[in-house]
Formats: sequence, structure tokens, C-alpha cells
Amino acid sequence: MSIPGILASIRWQDIVDIAIVSVLIYWIIILIKGTKAVQMIFGLALIIVAFIISRKGELLTLHWILDSFLSSIILVIIVIFQHDIRRALTTVGKNPFFMGMGFTEESHFFEELIRASVSLASKKIGALIVFERNTGLREYIEGGIDLEAKVSKELIGTIFTPPSPLHDGAVIIRGGKIAAAGCFLPLSMEEEITNDMGTRHRAAIGLTKETDAAVIIISEETGTISLALDGKITRNLDAPALRKIFQRLFQQKEPKKLQIGLGKFLERLFH
Repeated sequence: MSIPGILASIRWQDIVDIAIVSVLIYWIIILIKGTKAVQMIFGLALIIVAFIISRKGELLTLHWILDSFLSSIILVIIVIFQHDIRRALTTVGKNPFFMGMGFTEESHFFEELIRASVSLASKKIGALIVFERNTGLREYIEGGIDLEAKVSKELIGTIFTPPSPLHDGAVIIRGGKIAAAGCFLPLSMEEEITNDMGTRHRAAIGLTKETDAAVIIISEETGTISLALDGKITRNLDAPALRKIFQRLFQQKEPKKLQIGLGKFLERLFH
């Protein structure tokens, strides 16, 4: 059949069908991107390849084992990806295309972070504020206390001020909100880290080496503000420096409505 004939046979229902499937595939990719589910999918793909090879090569025992496994693939997928499926179902009612922030909301978000950081530093109250970017931090969020709260100077100050039960952990910000508090991060054990860097600095370096997250560190010993990114730390930041970094990295422009998705928001913040 010629190309014009194929195009003439396409119904409007086919276009809608393809569009819906494309959106679903894209949504699933975004949902699992940066999580362990990606590695599991690669593992399942290898099993399918091994199944095809065993059938073509007449490897009877291996083919029987893999055939028994794949016959229950739906149940296997549900068991393996139960956390991802649960997360997906809880977000069905949310529209990801309208999870943006306006210029005023963005400015308020940054100012609250700056005010909170400067206030904690002036009181020498230690803090770790983590920004989730492309790499998912769900395993660390699940280890903390769920909040899903709006970012504010008062809330951040309350979380990190002793004797708050959450003050020793980290706050993780996802999509412009505090996703969880009291989260524990992997420590870097590198010997080249200077002695004046405490546990919080090691945790920030450890996390930013394993993921693409960015971390604000407030030292309770010196009261200094630092920023960790890609395993490196920029130290001795003040309010104007923080504001300049946010403006440069986020590239804020004249007031206008910005439709920035969950991942794009923090990606533009630190790139």
C-alpha cells in the first residue's frame, strides 16, 4: 500500500489513540525516571531477551523456567513496582501540566529560603535543605516524615530548632514544597574533606555525589551558609550571594506566568 493510501486510511480515532498512548508512555517515563524502577525494567528486558534466545536455541530447561516466570509477568510487575504504582495512583487526580509557578510565587519561594537560611545561620542552628532535581530522592523522602508543606521561614526554623525531633535530619524540597523532614542522607567518607566540615557537610557531599541534588548547609559550629552541588561545596554565602546565585541559576525574568513542571522547576533553579 502506498503512503497516500496509508494516510487516507487513518481515522481520527487512530490519531487520538496514538496521542493518548504517547502521553501515557511519556508520563510513565517521567514517573520512574531517576528511581530504581529503571534498573528493574532493564532487568526484565534482559529476562525477555534470554527467553527469546532460549526458545531460538532450544534450551529447553531455561526456556521452561523463563516461560513459567513470564506467564505471571503481570503479577510480577505489580509486586516489583508496587511503590511506583501506588505513587502513580495517588497522583491521578493531579494535572502535571498545571503544576507551574508564577513569578511572584517563585520570588516568594526564594526569599523564604534566603530568610530562613540567614536566620538559622545568625543563631548558629545547623540545617540541611535538599532540592530534588532529575534524580528521584524518594528513598530518602520515605525515610523521613511526610509534610507536603509550603516553604516558609517559620516552618523551616521550627523544624531545625532544637529540641525539635526533626532537627538532626534534612529537609527535602520537591516541586517547590517541603516533601519531608527528618531525612537521613548518605555520608561521604572521603579523606580530603577538611576537618572543619562536620557531619552535615559530609552528608551533603555524599548525596550530591550520588545524585544531582543540590543542598544548602547551615553550620552550627560557624554559622556559615554553604551550597553543595556535584560533590563540591561553595562556602561562606550571605543573603545577597544566595539571591545572586538563585537569580543567575534560575534566570528569573520579568513578571509573567511560567508553566514549569515538577522536574523543570528545580532543573532551571540549578542550571
